[in-house]
Amino acid sequence: MSHMLDTNIVSHLFKRHPAVISRMACLTPGEVCISSITEAELLYGADKKKSSRLKETIHEFLTTITICDWDSEAAATYGELRAAMEKRGKVMGDLDQMIAAHAISRGTTIVTNDHAFRMVQELAVEDWTTAS
Repeated sequence: MSHMLDTNIVSHLFKRHPAVISRMACLTPGEVCISSITEAELLYGADKKKSSRLKETIHEFLTTITICDWDSEAAATYGELRAAMEKRGKVMGDLDQMIAAHAISRGTTIVTNDHAFRMVQELAVEDWTTAS
Protein backbone atom coordinates (compact mmCIF):
# COMPACT_ATOMS: atom_id res chain seq x y z
CA MET A 1 0.00 0.00 0.00
CA SER A 2 1.33 3.41 -0.88
CA HIS A 3 -1.72 5.63 -0.30
CA MET A 4 -4.26 5.71 2.53
CA LEU A 5 -7.42 7.67 1.73
CA ASP A 6 -8.90 9.95 4.36
CA THR A 7 -12.66 10.07 4.77
CA ASN A 8 -13.05 13.37 2.91
CA ILE A 9 -11.28 11.99 -0.17
CA VAL A 10 -13.61 8.97 -0.20
CA SER A 11 -16.51 11.45 -0.09
CA HIS A 12 -15.00 13.23 -3.09
CA LEU A 13 -14.83 9.87 -4.89
CA PHE A 14 -18.53 9.33 -4.22
CA LYS A 15 -19.25 12.82 -5.60
CA ARG A 16 -17.17 12.00 -8.72
CA HIS A 17 -14.66 14.84 -8.16
CA PRO A 18 -12.73 14.90 -11.49
CA ALA A 19 -9.23 15.41 -10.06
CA VAL A 20 -9.73 12.71 -7.41
CA ILE A 21 -11.13 10.25 -9.96
CA SER A 22 -8.18 10.98 -12.26
CA ARG A 23 -5.56 10.39 -9.54
CA MET A 24 -7.31 7.24 -8.35
CA ALA A 25 -7.29 5.86 -11.90
CA CYS A 26 -3.48 6.14 -11.99
CA LEU A 27 -3.07 3.63 -9.14
CA THR A 28 -3.70 -0.08 -8.92
CA PRO A 29 -6.14 -1.37 -6.29
CA GLY A 30 -3.16 -2.78 -4.36
CA GLU A 31 -1.70 0.70 -3.91
CA VAL A 32 -4.72 2.24 -2.17
CA CYS A 33 -6.28 1.52 1.20
CA ILE A 34 -8.35 3.08 3.96
CA SER A 35 -8.01 2.82 7.71
CA SER A 36 -10.65 0.95 9.67
CA ILE A 37 -11.12 4.35 11.38
CA THR A 38 -12.19 5.77 8.01
CA GLU A 39 -14.51 2.80 7.53
CA ALA A 40 -16.14 3.66 10.87
CA GLU A 41 -16.49 7.33 9.91
CA LEU A 42 -18.13 6.40 6.59
CA LEU A 43 -20.60 4.04 8.26
CA TYR A 44 -21.40 6.65 10.91
CA GLY A 45 -22.05 9.26 8.20
CA ALA A 46 -24.45 6.95 6.38
CA ASP A 47 -26.37 6.13 9.55
CA LYS A 48 -26.50 9.77 10.59
CA LYS A 49 -27.92 10.84 7.21
CA LYS A 50 -30.30 7.87 7.16
CA SER A 51 -29.64 7.53 3.43
CA SER A 52 -30.08 4.01 2.10
CA ARG A 53 -28.49 5.08 -1.19
CA LEU A 54 -25.39 6.40 0.58
CA LYS A 55 -25.24 3.27 2.72
CA GLU A 56 -25.35 1.12 -0.41
CA THR A 57 -22.61 3.21 -2.07
CA ILE A 58 -20.42 2.88 1.01
CA HIS A 59 -20.93 -0.87 1.29
CA GLU A 60 -20.08 -1.31 -2.41
CA PHE A 61 -16.94 0.82 -1.96
CA LEU A 62 -15.86 -1.16 1.11
CA THR A 63 -15.91 -4.39 -0.92
CA THR A 64 -13.51 -2.91 -3.47
CA ILE A 65 -10.79 -1.39 -1.27
CA THR A 66 -8.29 -2.77 1.21
CA ILE A 67 -9.23 -1.85 4.77
CA CYS A 68 -6.25 -1.75 7.13
CA ASP A 69 -7.19 -2.87 10.61
CA TRP A 70 -6.17 -0.71 13.57
CA ASP A 71 -3.46 -2.72 15.33
CA SER A 72 -0.93 -2.49 18.15
CA GLU A 73 1.64 -0.81 15.88
CA ALA A 74 -0.88 1.90 14.96
CA ALA A 75 -1.77 2.32 18.64
CA ALA A 76 1.89 2.72 19.62
CA THR A 77 2.42 5.24 16.82
CA TYR A 78 -0.67 7.13 17.97
CA GLY A 79 0.66 7.38 21.52
CA GLU A 80 4.02 8.71 20.31
CA LEU A 81 2.44 11.08 17.80
CA ARG A 82 -0.10 12.53 20.21
CA ALA A 83 2.56 13.14 22.88
CA ALA A 84 4.91 14.76 20.35
CA MET A 85 2.18 16.98 18.92
CA GLU A 86 1.00 18.08 22.36
CA LYS A 87 4.60 18.96 23.23
CA ARG A 88 4.75 21.14 20.08
CA GLY A 89 1.38 22.71 20.93
CA LYS A 90 -0.34 21.15 17.90
CA VAL A 91 -3.91 19.92 18.31
CA MET A 92 -6.08 17.98 15.88
CA GLY A 93 -9.20 15.86 16.19
CA ASP A 94 -8.76 12.46 17.81
CA LEU A 95 -9.99 10.45 14.82
CA ASP A 96 -7.84 12.44 12.38
CA GLN A 97 -4.85 11.92 14.66
CA MET A 98 -5.59 8.18 14.76
CA ILE A 99 -5.78 8.06 10.95
CA ALA A 100 -2.50 9.99 10.71
CA ALA A 101 -0.84 7.56 13.12
CA HIS A 102 -2.24 4.62 11.17
CA ALA A 103 -0.78 5.97 7.91
CA ILE A 104 2.60 6.56 9.57
CA SER A 105 2.64 3.06 11.07
CA ARG A 106 1.91 1.56 7.63
CA GLY A 107 4.43 3.78 5.83
CA THR A 108 1.72 5.18 3.55
CA THR A 109 0.98 8.66 2.26
CA ILE A 110 -2.30 10.07 3.57
CA VAL A 111 -4.55 11.47 0.84
CA THR A 112 -6.72 14.26 2.22
CA ASN A 113 -7.78 17.83 1.66
CA ASP A 114 -7.93 18.46 5.40
CA HIS A 115 -5.12 20.90 6.17
CA ALA A 116 -4.88 19.68 9.78
CA PHE A 117 -2.87 16.68 8.57
CA ARG A 118 -0.10 19.03 7.41
CA MET A 119 0.67 19.73 11.08
CA VAL A 120 1.99 16.18 11.38
CA GLN A 121 5.67 16.48 10.49
CA GLU A 122 6.15 12.72 10.32
CA LEU A 123 3.39 12.26 7.72
CA ALA A 124 3.51 12.38 3.92
CA VAL A 125 0.36 14.20 2.72
CA GLU A 126 -1.19 14.54 -0.75
CA ASP A 127 -4.29 16.52 -1.74
CA TRP A 128 -5.92 15.04 -4.83
CA THR A 129 -8.64 17.70 -5.00
CA THR A 130 -6.23 20.15 -6.61
CA ALA A 131 -4.70 19.82 -10.05
CA SER A 132 -1.25 18.26 -9.91
